[in-house]
Amino acid sequence: MQPLRGTKDILPDETIYWQYIYNQAIEILSLHNYTEIRTPILESTQLFERSIGETTDIINKEMYTFKDQSGRNITLRPEGTASIARAFINHKLYQRKIQRLWYCGPMFRYERPQSGRQRQFHQLGIECIGSLNPMADAEVIHLAHKLLNQMKLNNYTLEINSIGNLEERQKYQKDLIEYLKPYTKDLDNDSQKRLHINPLRILDSKNIKTQEILYYAPSLNKYLTKQSIEHFNSVCSYLDSLQIQYNINYKLVRGLDYYNYTAFEIKTKLLGTQNTICGGGRYDTLIKQLGGPETPAVGWAIGLERLLQIVQNQLQIQNNNSRIYIITQGIEAQKKIWKIIKNLENEKIHFELDLSNTSFQKQIKKAIKSGAKLCIIIGDNEIINNSITIKILNQHKQYTIPYENLLNEINQLSIKLKL
Repeated sequence: MQPLRGTKDILPDETIYWQYIYNQAIEILSLHNYTEIRTPILESTQLFERSIGETTDIINKEMYTFKDQSGRNITLRPEGTASIARAFINHKLYQRKIQRLWYCGPMFRYERPQSGRQRQFHQLGIECIGSLNPMADAEVIHLAHKLLNQMKLNNYTLEINSIGNLEERQKYQKDLIEYLKPYTKDLDNDSQKRLHINPLRILDSKNIKTQEILYYAPSLNKYLTKQSIEHFNSVCSYLDSLQIQYNINYKLVRGLDYYNYTAFEIKTKLLGTQNTICGGGRYDTLIKQLGGPETPAVGWAIGLERLLQIVQNQLQIQNNNSRIYIITQGIEAQKKIWKIIKNLENEKIHFELDLSNTSFQKQIKKAIKSGAKLCIIIGDNEIINNSITIKILNQHKQYTIPYENLLNEINQLSIKLKL
């Protein structure tokens, strides 16, 4: 049996990196009073149709949707924000002024699997809900910047744009369509399909010829009103104060319909064409659109597979292998070892108990292979003499101590050997 295409097993030597990112997220985000939220992987299909937008690729081509045994349309979540918005409404979290939330978990999209992009992929995301203040936009960007720096990722670019409000975008879309109509046959196939359905997405086309056509196209920033411009200028001003470098990209749009005002992406040249590792923006109408009160919000999501693809070699995280390997021989030794194990547990000392029931020599070979630094050995002689044998593996040193001195000896060795 093989895993399904687009899914992969995350093995123990990889999970240490996932755990590191998770722990760093807790540390950094909790400083800013962000708390973790966990939502179901399964949601009603209607949630995503109403939030993401019926003209998006996610809705039309990429969702894992099925009918359950009760005949309900169910979807494996393709992104995290819609679920957070639904939970915010369901649990009336709007009764408190501002919610700062973060999440981490698997998402699902039916895309062509490639390096850094799987059909089951993982996102770490944050949502700051309840503030119209451009300081909230700056705060979430600052946190993405801080987290990526903590991951030792320095070679990236922050691109930022204002996509205005719905009314401004509708005026712009009308003029963009008129501009592109004479070039319809010269556009790439996806852009031709989007021309009358979701023309803003054409701006994001990677096709070189389409980008050449767009060079003289009207620019969205010319359609922004005073409120949109002031909001965007404030965000940029705060980023300057934070000394966060950014490029204004007037062609930057996000692939989800719920965004307004600020949109941003963090990109790196280290991933080829799939170069976005973090994307987000403001979504002030989504919660009302889903049946909640009018509530502004801003957030982002980081693709963990893409992030790990870049930083895994730089983090140099040591696997938390057991530093002590326990070897036993004989029934009496195997009975007595449990008291030692309880003492090690109480002292929070990492260890591995050999379960092979083989000879001392074979168990010692396994201890060396495991990466342990020392062995605790107890056999018939140790039982008779009420003693413990300790073997320091990398020094080929072995000696016996009284049983009651074991914990004291291990504590001293912990300092000396950096266990």
